[in-house]
Amino acid sequence: MDVKAFLTDWIEVSNSYNTEKYLEKYCKDAVLDDPSVGEKFVGHEGILEYYTSYFIGYKTQTALVKLDISNNTAYIEVEFKGEFPGGKIGGMFDFTFKEGKIFTVKADLL
Repeated sequence: MDVKAFLTDWIEVSNSYNTEKYLEKYCKDAVLDDPSVGEKFVGHEGILEYYTSYFIGYKTQTALVKLDISNNTAYIEVEFKGEFPGGKIGGMFDFTFKEGKIFTVKADLL
């Protein structure tokens, strides 16, 4: 798996608001933990709720700032721009992968 290409495409899909393609990037039982909103989102249903609320709802656009890859994990820092207070903020995602998809991800604001 080319993790860099996968995550570059994940950001592009996220920015396009294509929910079907976005969910295809995740295992069916994936877990997204975001302490900045105080919740864990489980499976496609939970991740769709997160994506709809915090990305589509705020018209968030994500730009890659930093990428570190190690074995079956990756850490990225990003810049979010959107219709939220301040209009711009840094963020991070810590990924693990399984069978070519995202299995777990911890997301937080920087």
